[in-house]
Amino acid sequence: MANDLPTGAGVTLEPLVTRVLAPNASAYTHTGTQTHIVGADDVAVIDPGPADPAHHDALLRIIAGRPVRAILITHHHRDHSPGAIRLARDAAAPIVGCAPIVVREEGEQADAAFDAGYAPDRVLAEGEQVTGAGWTLEAVATPGHTANHLAFALPETKALFSGDHVMGWATSVVSPPDGDMGDYMASLEKLLLRDDRVYYPGHGDAVARPQRLVRGMLGHRKQREGQILRLLAGAPHAVSGLVERMYVGIDPRLAGAAGRSVLAHLLDLARRGLVMQEGDTWRRIV
Repeated sequence: MANDLPTGAGVTLEPLVTRVLAPNASAYTHTGTQTHIVGADDVAVIDPGPADPAHHDALLRIIAGRPVRAILITHHHRDHSPGAIRLARDAAAPIVGCAPIVVREEGEQADAAFDAGYAPDRVLAEGEQVTGAGWTLEAVATPGHTANHLAFALPETKALFSGDHVMGWATSVVSPPDGDMGDYMASLEKLLLRDDRVYYPGHGDAVARPQRLVRGMLGHRKQREGQILRLLAGAPHAVSGLVERMYVGIDPRLAGAAGRSVLAHLLDLARRGLVMQEGDTWRRIV
């Protein structure tokens, strides 16, 4: 279990993949951000995590002087990308991956804050690759958790580094305006068409039966959507009222995140003509 792993230690998941846990455990990051080092003779580093000196030193120790072909970023939340700047300097490596985006804050943001300093040397589009000695990392666009979220496939072993899009320990927070529930669901459907053997997420344990988990996540989101429509059929509700009815007994620390995901569902339902907003409340149309 990821809970049992010490921070700063290199754990071999398979011959080409080493996991290093950052010391940033929280209600939103679980046991902490997991950086993945891919390769043997030369390497790529996926999501170097927060700008934490101890984590940075651990990564350099585990890299052990090997050439770093690229530092790849799934999305620029502060628990994933800030460590890239110092690592890029010390390892003489480019930062590649998701596109930089500007997010306008609209109301409370319960999700992790964005890394304002993120500036990639190269943005990867769907299907573009970074390669090394015996390994390939291919970009798989998975927007939803953020508009710029990427996963990275390792075709040599059929592994997928899923970032925060799919995690075994919890569902991903989808927080508007950057997070989009319609995109998130479409990205899950996209992953169902793939034959990946295992997912290595940014937080929590490896997912050994990924298609089964993705189907369950799609079912869970559709269930939440159905709950919202049934509640709004009875009477208009504010987001806070929907959260109170839908998430009975939720950890108070996660209530804000639940509210953001409920809002994402409402915005998606509104685009589909099923609900509409009236002031601070929402009502069902059909």
